[in-house]
This record gives sequence, C-alpha cells and structure tokens, in this order.
Amino acid sequence: MTDFLTLDSYTLRKYHQDLTAKYKFFKQKKLKLDMSRGKPCPEQLELSSGLLNCLNGNYKAEDGTDCRNYGGIEGLPEARRLFAECLDVKPEEIIISGNSSLALMHDIIARALLFGVDESERPWGQEPIKFLCPSPGYDRHFAICESFKIQMIPIKIHQDGPDMDMIEELVANDETIKGIWSIPKYSNPTGITYSDQVVERLAQMKTKASDFRIFWDNAYAVHHLTEQPDSLKDILQACKEAGNPDRVYIFGSTSKISFAGSGIAMVAGSERNINRLKKQLSIQTIGPNKINQLQHVRFFKNYHNIELHMKKHAAIIKPKFDLVLKILQSELGDKKIASWSKPKGGYFISLNTLEGCAKKVVSMAAEAGIIFTKAGATFPYGKDPLDQNIRIAPTFPPLHELEPAMEILSLCIQLVSIKKILKERGETCPE
Repeated sequence: MTDFLTLDSYTLRKYHQDLTAKYKFFKQKKLKLDMSRGKPCPEQLELSSGLLNCLNGNYKAEDGTDCRNYGGIEGLPEARRLFAECLDVKPEEIIISGNSSLALMHDIIARALLFGVDESERPWGQEPIKFLCPSPGYDRHFAICESFKIQMIPIKIHQDGPDMDMIEELVANDETIKGIWSIPKYSNPTGITYSDQVVERLAQMKTKASDFRIFWDNAYAVHHLTEQPDSLKDILQACKEAGNPDRVYIFGSTSKISFAGSGIAMVAGSERNINRLKKQLSIQTIGPNKINQLQHVRFFKNYHNIELHMKKHAAIIKPKFDLVLKILQSELGDKKIASWSKPKGGYFISLNTLEGCAKKVVSMAAEAGIIFTKAGATFPYGKDPLDQNIRIAPTFPPLHELEPAMEILSLCIQLVSIKKILKERGETCPE
C-alpha cells in the first residue's frame, strides 16, 4: 500500500488509468444493488418466523385480557415487563405502542408543538425552536425536524459521543433550543457508544429552556456484533439523580429483532411523562395491536431469549461487516484517502473520504449499479459541510453481492481522490 498523497503525479495518473479500466469492467456487468438503507436480510427475518404461529388459538393475556378486543393503551403488562428490561427501565415507565418508534418520535414532537411537553410550559409551536443534531446522524430524525420547520444545529460527534462542551454552552444560553437527537449505542452511522461521562453531562447540564428534552433513540440496544458488547449508562436513572427526571424520552423497537415491518415499538420515561403520554394516546387510539404484543411475548418469553436470538442475528450479519472491513483495508489501507468506523454493533459502517469527494463517489458508484445513501443525508438539511461522509449498510445484500459492491466503492474512492489530489497540484487527470 502507498500513501496517495505522497505519490508523484505520473504514478497517480498511471493508477488512475488502471483503475478506470477496472471501473468500466464493472459497469459492463450492469449490477443492481441497493445499499441505501439498513434492512435486515431474509435470513434474519426467518429467525422470527415462529412468532407467527405461537398463539395456537389462545389470545388471552396473563391478566385475562382478550387481545382481539379494544383497550390496553399502555400495552400488555407482560410486554411492558419484557421490553422494560431491554431499555433499562421499570414496567410502569414504558408504553408499548404500534410498530414504529419513528412514528412515536414524530408524534411526541407534534404534540409538543401543539401542547408542550408539560402542563406548566407553553406549546413549542408558539415560537421558532431549535434542535441539536449530533452529526453524522440519522437522516429520518433530521427529516422530522425539517418537516416541522424546526431549526437544526449540527453538533460534532466524537468517539465517546457528541461534543458536550458545545452542547452545554448552547443550551445554557438559548431558551429556544428544546431538544437533542441521540442514538446513544452503536450510533447510526458512526457505530460509537456514548461514554458514561457524556450520559451524565446530558442528564446534569443546565438548560435555559426548562422544557428541554432528550430524544434517546436506543434503536440498537441489543444489536451486538461481538462477544464484548459496549455498555451504556442508564440515562433515565442519571436524569433522576440529577434532578431532571422528565428530561428524557427513550425509544426502542423490535424492527431489527423480529420483523422490520410488523414489530412493536416502545417509548419510556419518567412515570409523569408516561402518564401524560397515555392520556394523549387515549385520544388518538382505542388501543394498540395487542395480538402482536402477545406473539412477541410468547415467542421470546424473557430477556435472556432475546439475547440468544440476537446472537443468531450477529452470526448472519457479522461476516458481512467483516467482509466490508476486509475489502476497505485491502483496497484503501494505507493510501490515506479514506477512514472508516469498526463498529461493535448496530447496522452501519461510517466512511469518510477526502474532503469534497463523497457526492462524486456515491454518484460514480450509482453509475456502476450500486446505490448508497445519498451523500450528505447523515447531516441536517442533507448538507455535509465537508462532503466526505458515506454511510455503508452491509446487512441486506448476500456476501456474493456485497463483495463486488465494496470493490466498486473502493475503486470510486480511489478515482475521485486521485483527481482531487492532482487538481490541488494544479494538474489535470485524463478521463
């Protein structure tokens, strides 16, 4: 491997010529592969197929509730117990509702805009408000803010979590900053897990807005790839100890545990927050899909079985992560034109090109039949200020498709990088 930044221009042009020939070869194959979303593959979905026939005609919950009927706005007691353990909360601090945690986040913000998050506070929608957005982050979080015209403030994310110095200064001086997005474990797309210190500082920090809220999207709480998984400090307990028990909403779902399209979603928080949400939900719906909840409880039975189930997921997808990392190292290694995360869990690998290269790389890959998430999507308003971040989603494609996809991505990164290097030297590169 050779550092491209130190190679002479003649050698770079020769590299570019050879790599262009390889790129044209791949284009002739007319591949079609979409790696734009973090989807479970069919083999993962098959792991939960027993969930569909585990009721055997018995639709009664443990308290005698007929799950085919109305009611149970907060979810079945046994479902609340099971998934409270996943999110490190008490059963009375969680609501099991619907199949989409994203929908829960969207609705809580919508209600906050209309009614506020506390009876003693003004509705958020009575004035322009702002949200803090650790970036790169989850594009669908940012889309919620954009749809409600909430101003987004990008926050740099480090290996231990978001830049807390910046966050603390901002929230202490601006009453219009009402919340922050967080994916605290195996973050999308960087794969980092927040340190204990970051969790504590988020819980303890002084905010000018008394109704500031943390939207804690713990989507990958049990999605480990190694036998030494990351640990995450209990944010709700930290908020209680800091005297801010109502500061956090915690979200989760089984979308990547059971079925992506028909799992169950949950929101947790202080009992005060949960009771207020229950009251609001009772106006929106007469009750959730309790049959689906009962199926999940009967199929998994307990938290230990969920952990065993997730090891089966890891056995399927870890070889895909390993292959991506192997190819990146083999093709890009010491060339100093890209860097990437090596996550211990979650669904993504975050890759950074040289500045100003990501959009062109993604475009070239698309021309060769490989679709990645749009460059810039991991930042508010779809604008990566350095144009360098690319999110890789390895889980869905089979290995035999993933290999050429990553080879093409590596080719594109090298080709675009060589052009950038030569341009910065005031030289041109043959097409």
